[in-house]
Amino acid sequence: MYDRLLFPNDGSEIAASAFEYAFEIASEHDATIHVLAVVDTTDESIARTGEGVIDDLEGRGERIVHEAADRATERGVSVVPEVSHGIPHETIVEYSEKVDIDLVVVGTHGRTGFDRYLLGSVTEKIVCTSPIPVLTVREYAKETQRST
Repeated sequence: MYDRLLFPNDGSEIAASAFEYAFEIASEHDATIHVLAVVDTTDESIARTGEGVIDDLEGRGERIVHEAADRATERGVSVVPEVSHGIPHETIVEYSEKVDIDLVVVGTHGRTGFDRYLLGSVTEKIVCTSPIPVLTVREYAKETQRST
């Protein structure tokens, strides 16, 4: 059912929770996980600060995707690491269409109301614009993790 999964990764704990789901699905279906970090170079303040900041962001993105790729490879899952530039939600949706992804697995904070409005939500924008199915994964609460 799933041959290619996309796991957008920003290096957060929430992304780590989503990675576990992506890994389980990939293992069950013998699928490849595409791990994608997006360097948001559209922010004017980043563009004005110059190449050094962009290089730092690219380096961070490379570390993020390769750490996830190493974890997947250790578990016997095929993986494709990728770092792209652009507006995160648009780049994620475009990549998923270009590579013919079957399922996007992405983490979410699960914010509601005013917090979601203030902070925006890359995940929500992916869900609303993706023609490909999207599985959203909320980070486990610390209390829940301790009690299990």
